[in-house]
Amino acid sequence: QVIKVYSEDDTSRALEVPSDITARDVCQLLILKNHYVDDHSWTLFEQLTHTGLGRAIEDHELVMEVQSNWVMEEETKLYFRKNYAKYEFFKNPLSFFPDHMISFPSETNAALSHSGILQMFLSSSTYPEIHGYLHAKEQGKKSWKKLYFLLRRSGLYFSTKGTSKEPRHLQFFCEFSNRDMYMSLTGKKISGAPTNYGFCFKPNKSGGTRDLKQLCADDEQSRTCWMTAIRLLKYGMQLYQNYMQPYQGRSGCSPLNITPMRSISENSLVAMDFSGHRSRIIENPTEALSVAVEEGLAWRRRGCLRLNSHGSPIAMSNMAIHRSQSWFHHKISREEAQRLILQHGLVDGVFLVRDSQSNPKTFVLSLSHGLKIKHFQIVPLEDDGKLFYTLDDGHTRFTDLIQLVEFYQLNKGVLPCKLKHYCARIAL
Repeated sequence: QVIKVYSEDDTSRALEVPSDITARDVCQLLILKNHYVDDHSWTLFEQLTHTGLGRAIEDHELVMEVQSNWVMEEETKLYFRKNYAKYEFFKNPLSFFPDHMISFPSETNAALSHSGILQMFLSSSTYPEIHGYLHAKEQGKKSWKKLYFLLRRSGLYFSTKGTSKEPRHLQFFCEFSNRDMYMSLTGKKISGAPTNYGFCFKPNKSGGTRDLKQLCADDEQSRTCWMTAIRLLKYGMQLYQNYMQPYQGRSGCSPLNITPMRSISENSLVAMDFSGHRSRIIENPTEALSVAVEEGLAWRRRGCLRLNSHGSPIAMSNMAIHRSQSWFHHKISREEAQRLILQHGLVDGVFLVRDSQSNPKTFVLSLSHGLKIKHFQIVPLEDDGKLFYTLDDGHTRFTDLIQLVEFYQLNKGVLPCKLKHYCARIAL
């Protein structure tokens, strides 16, 4: 069987694969073929171009089975990209389920621990109830209605009488065994939804987009809570096994007592001192920072002097030094930046740098924090004939954008968190 996989820059690669290949196997194949580093965040996405819907295909799903459910009129593509939020709820469940949206069975101790919440979600006998308001698109109409929804083990329900949970007031909305859940990637544009936080359920056999059950939340936290709870309800223990697979065989990994491996980017940021007879790791963070800044400045001083065709040195401009960096995205809009970060997962520290559309001479750092995407303007400053870049009105200055990004990867400074994972447009 041949499948075609696209990357963020719309280059594609055809792969010949066995019929029982899983999404994780396809990712492993592409990692090997392209010599990428495997940090366990690579994901296969299914994207419906016309309706602006997308979903991360779960690692255990059979890719040929997913493709066999595609319908001709809907242009559907497979994308290979990173999704840092894929298993984030196993590491930090408390931030995914706000108190006002979740209630536990009455016999449960009110103060549940980190692992207690997960064990309850993964248990086959109990299941926490998720509840709150959602906007639902009325079947066969263009209008949306705000209703009080409840998620139970048997499916998703809404109340016909305010926030009443009495069985006589609850009406069945849908269950998930024969439906896949998609996120709206285009906000209100295509669906005419009242907010930008849409998601929906599509039959995974027939019917295509005609039988969509469309919902939208009032904010990102609410959408993330509903979608995470529904994933856990649908896949249960299988999801936990997918998360644990890369760590299998590592000592001390007992269920729900995992110390996740440090990310590749964190492992690469080890400060070394090679000035003596023997190299040493610099443990003191203050010393490490000053060494890093000094090294960076020395490298730039050497790098900014190049020989011209006549053999005399010429000074290179720092203006375009960032163009070659994976985190820099030339001429993309605010909306495109938000979509890219959303697709890479709303984990604290996911970022990219782009040109500002409103002010051609400035740049913008787009950063995910607290399930929101924030934008910070990077302003060029001229002082004593030299050009600097700053995020904080000139208090901290950098000779180029690379230096700025490297600084905020080590220090949060004026930002809400450090820069951790960058959104890259990879080519296949």
